[in-house]
Amino acid sequence: MAIRQPIVSVMGHVDHGKSTILDKIRGTKVVSREAGGITQHIGATDVPIETIYELCRPLIGDRKFLVPGLLFIDTPGHYSFATLRTRGGALADLAVLVIDINEGMKPQTIESINILRKFRTPFVIAANKVDRLMGWRAHEGSIIAKSLEAQDPRVVAELDERIYAIAGAVFDRTGFSADRFDKISDFTKSIAIVPVSGKFGEGLPDLLVMLVGLAQKFLETELKTEDCPAEGTVLEVKEEKGIGTVIDTIVYKGTLSVGDQILVSSTKGDPIQTKVRALLRPRPLDEIRDPTQRFDTVKTVSAAAGIRLVAQDLENAMAGGILRVANEDVDIIREEVRKESELKVELADEGIVVRGDAIGSLEALVFEAKSAELPIRKIGIGKVTRKDVMEASNFENPLHRVIFSFNAGANPDVEAELASTGVTMFSNQVIYRLLDEYKAWCEVKKREVEAEKRLETVFPGKIKILRDHVFRASKPAIVGVRILAGRVRPGQMLMRLDGHQVGRIKSIRSGENTQTEAIAGSEVAIAIDDATVGRQIDVEDILLVDMPESHARELSNYKLTIDEREVLEQVAEIKRKEKPFWGR
Repeated sequence: MAIRQPIVSVMGHVDHGKSTILDKIRGTKVVSREAGGITQHIGATDVPIETIYELCRPLIGDRKFLVPGLLFIDTPGHYSFATLRTRGGALADLAVLVIDINEGMKPQTIESINILRKFRTPFVIAANKVDRLMGWRAHEGSIIAKSLEAQDPRVVAELDERIYAIAGAVFDRTGFSADRFDKISDFTKSIAIVPVSGKFGEGLPDLLVMLVGLAQKFLETELKTEDCPAEGTVLEVKEEKGIGTVIDTIVYKGTLSVGDQILVSSTKGDPIQTKVRALLRPRPLDEIRDPTQRFDTVKTVSAAAGIRLVAQDLENAMAGGILRVANEDVDIIREEVRKESELKVELADEGIVVRGDAIGSLEALVFEAKSAELPIRKIGIGKVTRKDVMEASNFENPLHRVIFSFNAGANPDVEAELASTGVTMFSNQVIYRLLDEYKAWCEVKKREVEAEKRLETVFPGKIKILRDHVFRASKPAIVGVRILAGRVRPGQMLMRLDGHQVGRIKSIRSGENTQTEAIAGSEVAIAIDDATVGRQIDVEDILLVDMPESHARELSNYKLTIDEREVLEQVAEIKRKEKPFWGR
């Protein structure tokens, strides 16, 4: 059996140079045409083995390989790696994890490693931007060994120190050892780190040889092709001027031909059934998302290949979904596609609402949310709807009245609904930013919630009635008091130290101003209903706020001051004379 191209996903933190490395390999300038220089869409590039022979000749001489080349997948974020799936797991056979050698591990780097571990995908680390090391002398397209020979020993020592730091961080995250690729004897036990410069091409021959060699040595069985109906993964769904809706697809198994009947995952549930009208294939070293040349029109394509597929009724095709040829056994294949397109997520009884653009990206978000112990109540593909907002508004926990729109947007009527219900929506195309924004919001929200609860909860309070400050004896009694500890508010019941209630605070005043609260250290006048000076209360009496038992229990969740804690214990001691387990 022939061996197909390995599919290689390029991953890493934003702006660490993923697309720049691919641009250098294929001789293109895709990154310069992206908004802000940041990849916005998933791309695919076919690098033929002849190109690899040419770039890597100083390393391999006239040696030949069995693999016919490499099919690189460039993604706008690590979450897209999870979006690109096969029925057996991840689409990629191998991955290149790009790390800026000057910055080291970043949030997306760590998330990328987590996802690679989840899918058990072998990967190589490209330690990029070595040309930015202080004193580095660049050598265009050189193998790394020759570049290192020409560097000052201090620069080489600095390079090794940076690689050592990356290796230590990888071990902490994975438990696997990592080292510079030319120091590894057993690639089954260590992760290879290849120093490269995407700008000047240094080390890229080493990286390509590493990928081809690892694929040929360890993945030969997985790469064997068979003559069977095609299976593929939808990269993106897009509108093509003059053609209509098309899908960029990776065919990872079998053969796809014009006229084939296909089933494609749909955002509406049941798979789309249609026929292939045309297959447009980018030329070798060109980019499927942003080609510099016209696509070749082909009649048939075999794995592994990136292809733009033209057919009817693709408007609701699901990015990250499954494509299957179904010239026979249509009902069986339809059921398989439907099951594979379902979101396999364990939902909580209460949590946030999540919307995303693709099944795989949503599962990647769920994976990270679970690590952050963030429960999810509802999840779905497509734009946020008014119904989502209404459901989120009914959650008991205010920290769960939240919607994540992960690269999905929202319907026009959602904004007004958010404003009227108090539900908060977070929108972003990067998981770690989405989670960081939510965490920051939670810190603020928790303080607001605690402040609100403090207004509702009866807190410990202790006052002393001042001598010569009786302004009215009864109906209501108005006396001047000093707040000895804690706080008092209107509506709270007061009691003596023997536990007998004396009346309820009607109002609090300081001079001409009415107050909603008086705290420790202040002196105010309070009006007390149902109390008479000389009977229930008298000057220099010490009074405590009488607390409901449920509130006393709830206060165990609050950070009380030392004085508040002492007053709470004093109240509990008085109450436990009649109820031994009061407040416990």
